[in-house]
Amino acid sequence: MSNDDEFYDAVTGHVYMSHLFAQLINLKDGIIAPIYIPVSVFFPHCRTSLPAPMSSRNSVSIWGILKKCIGLELSKITMPIAFNEPLSFLQRITEYMEHACLLNRACELSNSLQRMEMVASFAISAVGSQWGRTGKPFNPLLGETFELIREDPGYRLVSEQVSHHPPVSAFHAESLSGDFVFHGSIYPKLKFWGKSVEAEPRGTMTLELLKHNEVYTWSNPTCCVHNIILGKLWIEQYGTMEIINHSTGEKCVLEFKPSGMLGKDLHRVEGYIQEKSKKKFCVLYGKWTGYIWAVNPHTYETYKKSEKKDDKTKKNDELENAENCDESDSPELLKSVNAVPGSSLLWRIQARPPHSAKMYNFTNFAMALNELEPGMEAILAPTDCRFRPDIRAMENGDIDEASKEKERLEEKQRAARKERANQNEEWSPRWFQLGTNPHTGSQDWLYSGGYFDRNYKNLPDLY
Repeated sequence: MSNDDEFYDAVTGHVYMSHLFAQLINLKDGIIAPIYIPVSVFFPHCRTSLPAPMSSRNSVSIWGILKKCIGLELSKITMPIAFNEPLSFLQRITEYMEHACLLNRACELSNSLQRMEMVASFAISAVGSQWGRTGKPFNPLLGETFELIREDPGYRLVSEQVSHHPPVSAFHAESLSGDFVFHGSIYPKLKFWGKSVEAEPRGTMTLELLKHNEVYTWSNPTCCVHNIILGKLWIEQYGTMEIINHSTGEKCVLEFKPSGMLGKDLHRVEGYIQEKSKKKFCVLYGKWTGYIWAVNPHTYETYKKSEKKDDKTKKNDELENAENCDESDSPELLKSVNAVPGSSLLWRIQARPPHSAKMYNFTNFAMALNELEPGMEAILAPTDCRFRPDIRAMENGDIDEASKEKERLEEKQRAARKERANQNEEWSPRWFQLGTNPHTGSQDWLYSGGYFDRNYKNLPDLY
């Protein structure tokens, strides 16, 4: 093999072959058969930056648009494109999978309570990429799709915009080795409160650990972007996340704390894992922006009591050090500042690239989501949002072109909806169908299958 046939992945340190197809082995049901999956959609040598830095938002006044929307739902309000980021919401929810290695680790563990630790860490990590992400993702067009296949840590995902009013995005991810399935549908509810925008991600996440015959469900916390009108934008997550293991009766209850007075609880998460008998197995604590620790409940309570006896000066010093601690700090520093003695580090976020602030505060994972490598056009579904010209133009730094294309696509979507109405046709999603989640009993959009058979005939012309 020549040097031209391999390349180095700077993120994982792995060397991959750049052949058009990679051969995997299907061991399901004891059958050994080759599966051919395009290497290009594995993102084997992911880019680490965007083609152009983000444009300034200082020249755009958002108050003139939002002052009449206080307390209202924002899904039908047209926002200036300058406040977007060059990703579709379908790509944004794909970021749930950035730390999929935690699911692989959960599958390897024999103890269900330890598996819950990994599942809880995964659920928290799914919102970790939102730190500093004040840009609004593009609303997906009806029928828009996105796919991602990652050889390491080994999964594939497909998502589709299944409804326009209300806007609903459905996704389905599965392990390439058959260890897990992760799926859900999300209806983001946005409200403007004068100085902030609140996003409530309605919808249930469902995780199936197939090897252990376990099913977990949870809903994400509320996200709020502050200082919309004046000041520096900042984000907090708040609310209760309850993760239920429907197979064992165990659960995890996590409280995403609001920042509070003087911001002393900013980004903090605290909760516990409970056995079926309702006895606490462990306490989880940390920050959704950086790290999660686990510790024995008695040890945690003892530490908290002793902490209250400390003088205010020491507590204020510790608080200042903790708030100055971010995801670029080493685990050793995090432990010395925040960790209760005897704690175990379950998860730590990956450091962002040095130029992240100039590129919408994207993570390394997010940088690669809209990458379109040579040869992918012949493989991806034509509805894949990598083909959206408005997002592509914004990514390339051409805001005027992005705005024109966005308006054109929205008008095209309205014309298609009008034509369906004239023909008395109902829209039907291609890859998902509305049904009942068997684990929660609630209505959910469930994957119909067949996407990766690559039969993309009769798909809508979106772009």
